[in-house]
Parts: sequence; C-alpha cells; structure tokens
Amino acid sequence: MAWPNRGLAHRPAVTGRHGAIASAHPLASLAGLAMLQRGGNAIDAAVAVAAALNVVEPYMSGAGGVGYMVIKTANATSPIVLDYIGRAPAAATPDQFANDNAKDDGIRSPLVPGAAGGWLTAHARFGTLDRSAVFAPAIDLAENGFPVTIKNSQFMLNSRDRLRQWETSSRAYLHQGETPAPGEILIQSDLARTFRTLVEGGIDAFYRGPIGKEIARFSQAHGGLITEEDLASYEPTWQEPITTNYRGYDIFCPPLPCSGMQYLETLNLVEGFDMAELGQNSTQYIHLLAEAMKLAVADRTTYAPDPASPIAQLLSKSYAAERRALIDPDRAGYSGGERFTSHKLPQEILPGSMESIMRESTTHFVTADADGNAVACTQTLGGGFGSGVVHGSTGLSLNNFAHWFDLDPESPNVIAPNKKVEMCLSPSQIWRDGRLFCMVGTPGSFGIMQTTPQMMMNVLDHGFSIQAAIEAPRFRTGTGMELPIEGRVPAEVLDGLRQKGHEVNVLDNWTPFFGGGQGIMIDPDSGAFFAGADPRRDGYGLAF
Repeated sequence: MAWPNRGLAHRPAVTGRHGAIASAHPLASLAGLAMLQRGGNAIDAAVAVAAALNVVEPYMSGAGGVGYMVIKTANATSPIVLDYIGRAPAAATPDQFANDNAKDDGIRSPLVPGAAGGWLTAHARFGTLDRSAVFAPAIDLAENGFPVTIKNSQFMLNSRDRLRQWETSSRAYLHQGETPAPGEILIQSDLARTFRTLVEGGIDAFYRGPIGKEIARFSQAHGGLITEEDLASYEPTWQEPITTNYRGYDIFCPPLPCSGMQYLETLNLVEGFDMAELGQNSTQYIHLLAEAMKLAVADRTTYAPDPASPIAQLLSKSYAAERRALIDPDRAGYSGGERFTSHKLPQEILPGSMESIMRESTTHFVTADADGNAVACTQTLGGGFGSGVVHGSTGLSLNNFAHWFDLDPESPNVIAPNKKVEMCLSPSQIWRDGRLFCMVGTPGSFGIMQTTPQMMMNVLDHGFSIQAAIEAPRFRTGTGMELPIEGRVPAEVLDGLRQKGHEVNVLDNWTPFFGGGQGIMIDPDSGAFFAGADPRRDGYGLAF
C-alpha cells in the first residue's frame, strides 16, 4: 500500500523516479539536481549543494563553517556519519574570551573550519564526478553573481552593521556599505577564486596550502586564535551513528557530542503515549510532547558534551519508562533551558525576534539517487555570517562556534584547547525493514532537537506527506514554563495549554525561529521520491 500522504500543504511534494534534492535555496537545489542529471550520485549532489549554499545563503553555512553528513551508500544496511565539526583552536582557553562578546562574535569566535574538509572527504570516498564538476555551479554563481532573494536581503540586513566593521566583509557582501536589495546581483570574486583553488589542490590547498595560510595570517594579524598548525592538524572523522527504534522505524543520527540524542530520547518518551489517537497538535498532544522535550533537554545538557556518557542506557526503553513517569499529564513542568548554566538568568533575547533567529544561522539539505545513495546534511556558520569576519582574500566568513561553548567551569561543555564542542547540528535518517524511508531535518541551533521530532512524528504518527510534515505549525519549549508557538495553532488549543500552566508565547504564523525543514520521503512500494521544503525560508525541493 502506498504511503497515505495526508496533511495540508501550501506546496506540492515534488515527485520523481531518478533522484531528489531539497535545500534552503532553489539555486542550490538546482546545483545538486544537475549533478544527478549528468550521472553523478547523491554524494556528488550533496557537495554541489553545500558549495552552492556557501554562495547563495552565505550567512548560514560555508567552507568556513562546520557540519555533519549522515550518508547511505547503495546496498548499505545502515548509514555512516561524517563529522566535520572543527575543534577549538589550541590557544582557546576561557581567559581568551574575557572581553564582552569575544566568544560570540568577531575574530576570536571561530573554531577550526571543518566544512571544506568534510565536503572533499565525502567526495573523495564516494563521489563519482570530478571536483571541477561538483564545484562548477558554485563557482559560476560566485563569479557571475546571483539575484538576491527577498529573504536573502532580510537576513543580510540584520548583519549589516557587523559586516561594516571589517573591510573584507563589507567588500564581500555589501554594495557601498548597504545590504543588496532583492533582485540585485551579488558577485563574490574572492570566493570563486578560493573554490577554484580547492578544485586544483583539494583538501591540502585548504588546510596546508594557500587558503589555510591566508586564513591563519589574517587571524593572527587581527588578534585571532587560529594558527597554521590548527588547520594543518585538522581531519574530518568517520563515525558510527547512534539509533533508536520508534514504532518500528529506526532513527539514526550522529553520536555524542552531537545533541541528536535529545530527539532520540524524546521519541522514546512519547512512544509510551498514543500520539496518533490524540490528534496532531491537539492540546494534550502538544503538552505531552513538550514535557518529553523538557526531560530530554535536561539529559542532553548533562550528558551530550561527553562522548563517554552512557548513551546505550540513555536511549534504552527502560530508561524512557522511568523518565516518562515524571510527566504530569495535567500540568506543565519546569525546564532549566537549552544550555547548561549553574544558575539560570532571565531571558535576554525575545524568542522569534530577528536577533534570536540570526543567532541560529544554519542550513539543512538532503539528496538521494535511484541507486540507493542518500545524504542528510546539517551545516552552519553559527550566527549570521558566523563570526562576521571574512578572512583576508579568501572570500570566506568563518564560523563563530565558540559561542556554543560555555565559560562556566562547572559545565561539561566549557571551552578548552583542541576541544570538540557539544554540537546542536543533528541530521537524521529514518529506516524501515533495512531500507531508507525518510530524511527530514532543520536548522535552528538547540531548537533543531525540538523541531526534528515534530516533523518526524507528523510523518510516522499521522501519515503526513513530507511537505505537509514540514509545513505544519510548530512549537518549542524555553526556560521555565515558556512555550513559543506559531500563530496557526487554534485558539482553543492555546487556551488549553495555558490552563495546564504553559506560558504560551504566540509568534508569527510562519517564523524561521522554528527552523527551515527540508526532507525526502521514499515510497516504500514504488521507490518514488517525494521532496519537501520549508516556506519559512527559501527552501525548495526538486526531483526528476
């Protein structure tokens, strides 16, 4: 029987027999589709999408950032993970971040950039087209420019003043000091040259050659921490995923210190309730899911930063049963918030504000081909344009992922030399009976682990199409009793949540505060692809 594909959607789920792409920008999706159409595989397509997003969504991700890929190869019985999360520089000690905002923004905030290494490592192992082919769309978009979208312009405007502080950043992204308007052509000549150097010299050109030397030179000249040695010693790593089973479906995501354990635990917790019978986004449905999320958040902040944590026990069904008993079906519980602190402070940034959204500047995309290869990828610069600093002549804005470390010495996530940060990026794959069934993920910092299970459950519990699952209204727990929620949720549901003690904060009907989901579902009978993408951003699914 074909998948029911229920649910309301404003866009169609795009279908095809040969392959599918969904990413946060139509030109990036087109770059990936072009690889499939010329005979490349899903890994070729993923690298083409990633590089193109560096150009057309430069505030979200790029070669100066970090990320994970969850990769399925043809005939594989489970996926593998490619970790390209950069470490903290060797000089990164808490005292280096004593000045206001030094950890959050500017020249000292980057981790060692891992994305370029990740792209090239994935391509070298599994790609079939040559590097010049997979980077060609990105080079063309950077060298000849692309028309700025409405959302491009809005996101860039919010970072304009930060970009103005650095001549290199202003030159890369602004026109005479101003944000490009929708329809203007943005050309990134330095970035095009960097990509050409990557094509010619491969991974060594970035980490031990001219690109890395220029990054380190600029960093050291302006008080940064990254050195040539930091870059030369960096390598992406291949890993085994962690997994849980939810109602017969195997959910895979990267291992600790990835935060994906949070949504795996959330699914284990709600598996004890008949969520389908409650009805999608009913009062009780949202209440129980929110309470499960709060418990999973508490475990994630405690255990995820340490890869030695007892992950098998944390994801066991017996542990979920113990934790589930703490959920009051009638009253909202207290949440300590999404980050570790030894004492909780009042909320300083309003949920749903552009400032809060730009602190969570990440992208997610998925690719799949007819031969059975598939990639789920989440990558990021951190905040908008990451550090906000384009390093020298590279055209690359480096990440600001030091922000996601803590300075509190009691935190398991305290910053230290060469340390891996707890990583909120958490792409996933959903398998059934040994076959890939669905990939769906989102950007959104620590909100990733709350939006992702909502989209998964929309498919697995309610039979939604991948597009309807992505479009459905979302919510997110905050600190204490806070419950930000999209305005499309009916008033009677909101009133019911308030009666249970939730501090409901109604946001816009369609807000990127809750991420920008992208997904592909594979029909279990016909093998047809369904691609879905999020209208909260510039998301676009393509298939053929």
